[in-house]
Amino acid sequence: MSFDPSNPLIVQADRSVFLEAFNPRAEAARTDIAPFAELLSSPEHLHTYRVTPLSLWNAASAGMTAEAMVDALARHAKFPLPDNVATDIRELAGRWGRLRLEQYDSMLLLIVRAGDEALLTELTRHKGIKPLLGEVMSPTVVTVPAAHRGVLKQELIEVGWPVDDQAGYTDGDALAVQLSDTLQVRGYQWEAAQAFYRAGSDKGGSGVVVLAPGAGKTVVGMVAMSLVGQRTLILTTNRTSVNQWYRELLGKTQLMPDDVSEYAAGKPLTPVTLCTYQMLTHRKRGSLSEDIGAYPHLALIGASEWGLIIYDEVHLLPAPVFRLTAEVQARRRLGLTATLIREDGRESDVFALIGPKRYDQPWKTLEEQGWIAQAHCLEVRLRLPPAERLTYAVAPDADKHRIAAENPAKRTVLQQVMARHEGSPTLIIGQFLNQLELIGADLEAPVITGKTPQRTREELFQAFREGRLKTLILSKVGNFALDLPDAEVLIQVSGAFGSRQEEAQRLGRLLRPKADGRAAYFYSLVTRETSEEDFAHHRQLFLAAQGYSYGILDESEV
Repeated sequence: MSFDPSNPLIVQADRSVFLEAFNPRAEAARTDIAPFAELLSSPEHLHTYRVTPLSLWNAASAGMTAEAMVDALARHAKFPLPDNVATDIRELAGRWGRLRLEQYDSMLLLIVRAGDEALLTELTRHKGIKPLLGEVMSPTVVTVPAAHRGVLKQELIEVGWPVDDQAGYTDGDALAVQLSDTLQVRGYQWEAAQAFYRAGSDKGGSGVVVLAPGAGKTVVGMVAMSLVGQRTLILTTNRTSVNQWYRELLGKTQLMPDDVSEYAAGKPLTPVTLCTYQMLTHRKRGSLSEDIGAYPHLALIGASEWGLIIYDEVHLLPAPVFRLTAEVQARRRLGLTATLIREDGRESDVFALIGPKRYDQPWKTLEEQGWIAQAHCLEVRLRLPPAERLTYAVAPDADKHRIAAENPAKRTVLQQVMARHEGSPTLIIGQFLNQLELIGADLEAPVITGKTPQRTREELFQAFREGRLKTLILSKVGNFALDLPDAEVLIQVSGAFGSRQEEAQRLGRLLRPKADGRAAYFYSLVTRETSEEDFAHHRQLFLAAQGYSYGILDESEV
């Protein structure tokens, strides 16, 4: 294909793809490449994608062929598609389906296609894979102990060979979950649940749905429960999230209070049981993380005939839950998240143990359709006072971030920012408790931290929802699963270094659509000429990938 200047894509030999967002053909190209290319950033004019093995396997698992991927790039590219990119796509995407896990009587079988005998021989000799396999039945078939199903999938991903797991699932106890007559399920929520369930076939029943905060992932979970129709275990980040799920389940389904409960040791399990990751990973005092029985509550995952396990905020799964999830591959598994980014780089574990990405919808698309609020992101840069600047200059590197984050000038600038939005429901969130307590005293506003009793938290959240309280100050407990739909302004005074996850989750506290269509405002207070400025840039990378740009204000402009 020759040069076509009217096309919007530039495809490079390193498998990076640039999209001219201003090009009249951009939207068609974006639609065609989104299933198999990972979006890295989407600022105003030029969006960057990368074709990765994981992005290709996600697309292939959804039924997209390698030729369709190559054709999409070639049709929309300005320049001829580099030969190595086309070859890489065909070869990498072509790996999906060459290894299959199937059920045969009481055995699991790892099967390769005819002609791939050498591949199976190679894998059976690999030092990390060999101990996980059983008897070689033929040149194309080897048995797999059921207990090794998940760990084998992890190991095979590590060596570049994804497994199409068609071994199916063990049915749990039946549970009819009927949605409330008053619940209006949005089109994309139905699509997401159906993409996970796949009409109940062995090709469905495991995978991840990626939707923006405020887009109704909880509803997707409830629709999936109604499709599966079996006992369900819901794992989530904290007790506030547990309470939110409890309210939603009773308000938006026909389940009764006796059907739903929060897990507590020694109490009977209900057909729908809610539990936090923190509870699951609670370790016996004095035990080592490797000890058998170190985590007494992890047995919950295997303690009942669950037909479905829902992992809320799946990108935050702690390592012990990963280990247990490797052992429950016979259960249907749904991951819900706003981002598959993990700061520990274990995205491939999510793919292997929870399942491929089944559904994704760009944040900006949902914003344009009115399903989430329009958000303006602003970074306010301010200087350290002279005394603190000298303290910062001579401090050890380990202390510099905290000194910059706790810049006392932020307390004044914070009040100036609030004056711009006087009367608006406002959340203030930060990392350092001393800083938050001082702000609470300045504003005469309540501070919610990890030490705040759950009952007190719920009372304050309810007061905020009802408009009796206009300002709430939150530690990092406010990063996740807060149902505060009327929040219009969030001011971030400090954060956990350069965490992209945290930046995305904090913006997410604002994205519930407002009743009158008002926009939301997300402010970050950042100290100039310090490490905090570098961390702030890194934090913003994920939101830039979603199409958000940050306006920069000097403290004098506020």
